[in-house]
Amino acid sequence: QVQLVESGGGLVQPGGSLTLSCAASGFIFSNFAMGWYRQIPGKQRELVARIFSDRRTNYADSVKGRFTISRDNAKSTLYLQMNSLKPEDTAVYYCKLGVDYNYWGQGTQVTVSS
Repeated sequence: QVQLVESGGGLVQPGGSLTLSCAASGFIFSNFAMGWYRQIPGKQRELVARIFSDRRTNYADSVKGRFTISRDNAKSTLYLQMNSLKPEDTAVYYCKLGVDYNYWGQGTQVTVSS
């Protein structure tokens, strides 16, 4: 069965960096688009970045130039490099399989605070 396991969240000061990972299993990772989403309590989950099987990427305007999504197909792992973090980036971050599939990881908390 599909499994997505995020890691790498934590507490970081404004201006700092974090790298999130999502280990995937149960499907042919290289064949699918993958995405990172985030959710603040009381708000809808929003797309942060997506990477397609051909490595094309797209980003939310709020993270362009600061975040980088990447994938290692040999390791079936998705990454999100987050630089110049702001307090408003504080959220639970989730990875998701594909565009139209409803498979999510359990989420990892990112807190940006001094």
